[in-house]
Amino acid sequence: MILNNRFQAPGNLLVCFLVLIFASCEQREKEKNNSDKTEKLTAHVDPFIGTGGHGHTFPGVAQPFGMLQPSPDNGRSGWDWCSGYHISSDTIAGFSQLHLSGTGIGDLADLLFMPVTQEIDLGQKVTSQKDIPYASEFQHDSEIAIPGFYSVFLDKPQVKVELTTLDRTAYHKYEFEENGEQSLILDLGFAINWDKPTETAINIENKTTISGYRHSTGWANNQKVFFVAEFSKPITDHRFFQDYQVVEGDKVSGEKTSVQFYFDKDSGREIEMKIAVSSVSVENAKQNLAQGDFDFENIKEEAIQNWEKELSGIKVKTPQDSLKTIFYTALYHTKLSPVVFSDSNGEFRKENDSIVKTNYTAYSTLSLWDTFRAQQPLLTITNPDKVTDIINSMLEYYKVEKSLPVWTLYGNETNTMTGYHSIPVIAEAYFKGIEGFDPEKAFKAMKTTMMQDARGLKAYKEHGFIPYDASDESVTMTLEYAYNDWCVAQMAKALGKEEDYEYFSNRAKAYEKVFDKETGFMRGRKSAENSWNEPFDPKHSNHRVNTDYTEGNAWQHSWFVLHEPENLIELHGGETAFNEKLEQLFTESSEITGDHISADITGLIGQYAHGNEPSHHIAYLFNKAGQPWRTQYWVREILKTQYSTRPDGLSGNEDAGQMSAWYVFSSMGLYPFNPASATYEICSPIFEESEIRLKGGKTFRIKAENVSDGNIYIQSASLNGEEFNQTNISHEKILEGGDLVFKMGAEPNKEWGTKKSSSN
Repeated sequence: MILNNRFQAPGNLLVCFLVLIFASCEQREKEKNNSDKTEKLTAHVDPFIGTGGHGHTFPGVAQPFGMLQPSPDNGRSGWDWCSGYHISSDTIAGFSQLHLSGTGIGDLADLLFMPVTQEIDLGQKVTSQKDIPYASEFQHDSEIAIPGFYSVFLDKPQVKVELTTLDRTAYHKYEFEENGEQSLILDLGFAINWDKPTETAINIENKTTISGYRHSTGWANNQKVFFVAEFSKPITDHRFFQDYQVVEGDKVSGEKTSVQFYFDKDSGREIEMKIAVSSVSVENAKQNLAQGDFDFENIKEEAIQNWEKELSGIKVKTPQDSLKTIFYTALYHTKLSPVVFSDSNGEFRKENDSIVKTNYTAYSTLSLWDTFRAQQPLLTITNPDKVTDIINSMLEYYKVEKSLPVWTLYGNETNTMTGYHSIPVIAEAYFKGIEGFDPEKAFKAMKTTMMQDARGLKAYKEHGFIPYDASDESVTMTLEYAYNDWCVAQMAKALGKEEDYEYFSNRAKAYEKVFDKETGFMRGRKSAENSWNEPFDPKHSNHRVNTDYTEGNAWQHSWFVLHEPENLIELHGGETAFNEKLEQLFTESSEITGDHISADITGLIGQYAHGNEPSHHIAYLFNKAGQPWRTQYWVREILKTQYSTRPDGLSGNEDAGQMSAWYVFSSMGLYPFNPASATYEICSPIFEESEIRLKGGKTFRIKAENVSDGNIYIQSASLNGEEFNQTNISHEKILEGGDLVFKMGAEPNKEWGTKKSSSN
């Protein structure tokens, strides 16, 4: 420290001054050390949760909603390899750049790289994992996975592989043995999982840069991926293959192309690579590629810190580390999709091959049948700016299809699953005050979508429901279209379109026409005789084969009336009869019948199937029927039995964040039962405190006094110091910030939350 020479003071005063200065420095150092010891939320995330069982997640890396997801691929086909990886496999075929998190159908796994240490015969035709000539065994205990970083040691080539990524650039690092041969495989014909390449190309642009493209058909019927990759050391030699034949030159194209690159083993043990992709062109991929020197360690730290910041939007307090692991892994999984689809210049490709340029970030991988329920509602709290971009992306897709998206993958409409659940996503955003999209244009898209004839809507309009002789999955389709109609009606009312409001409100009661009062189930009806589909077994489930239900049975699908639960209760004969039937759902035998039983019927508690989305709102129906303590009990039971820290810690497909979003909400004591109502149901929180950081610097805290495994029932509650005696709370009230405090106990307080009241 240098003191100003002009400072004049008595000696003792100077000594005191110096003491204060040094004390201040010491305090700042102490504060810095304490800051360094701040809890790292990424340390609670285990990306291997969901890689076992039927979770279908991947352990590799991504940025929050990032364009790339470099991750290991086992090279196996089959339902449990939808993400390319399953914990049961001890083989890695390579590391591709695009992956799906938790879906029930597979695709992507594009641009597969694999390090090798010997010449590989890429002329071998591959039909299964055992045919892949460059695949390697590995030990799971050599794997490391945290948000933003993945590492594994490959036994066959004796190579350590490390992966990280930023928003539009993925980074690979390969560490070879001392004096060992150094080589990389790039296989654009790799298609074990789901898709089929139609045209591919690889071009060596210079000693350290390659580019090319991979066009394919699969779940995304017209997928076009352009890429550019740079290496940290020069390519010394290469061998190209075109449709399994060796070809000469510096470029190759064909249906299936591959290449083996060779590098100088005397210039260090490591090879680093960075790669960017685009749906538009190689030139756009070059613009997406991050500039600068190779610096894997710093990029890795930046990637991890990005996740640390993203996860810090919600802080939970609990003495149980396992609960933190489940919670923050779930929060991590909710932020892997939708994924950025537009390039850094704003361009992206539509499925009709037109290129558009926007001033917002376009998103794809919209698993709307799943995510409208809880994952999208979570984004309205944690990432409202992204909700705006997602809606504008859906409206852009509408321009091609003339209907709103069902399930978009890499800019393609897959038409997977029932309903049009882009509609509640738009309605929810509008009623939660999210701006940045045109409500009038959005309403026109919603109305046009629901007035078309496709996907069973012609029969729905003609009969007021979908008859079972007109379409399979008729009951589920009827129930979901009724909810979609209600969302359109609410938007119409808000925009002053009274005629549309009346029309769609009437259609929204379609569920009444498939409710059988005699059995208490939603059932298939025939169009002509108006008779029920016989014989009837509520436990019967055929997977999309002569069935009235989507991936489930009557027990699981008879409760989907999100918009008018009070009327559903009346259809059952009132609260007492309704609650008895609802309780029976959870206690009935878990037997499922049928010739082609859906693999999605998992996570069974009685006939309640938490492993698939149609059940996710059901436990909250007790709130609507005057028995909120039953909601508290069953939600706690689901939290306890359907999630764990194991690789099979998800009871069903993760489904692009929905399975995890249910946990994030429910563990805090909230759930968006009807997302478009802009309200949340109250349940039993498991944490002592949950703090949600809101836009504008506000926070909303949920505190649970005396909470424990035994104290699961709400005794009383207060909101910002005022008595709170209701089972729902509005989005608006949450955005104001404040404290919602519960006092918990071991026995239910049957007086709390049973008074009829509007949302607060």
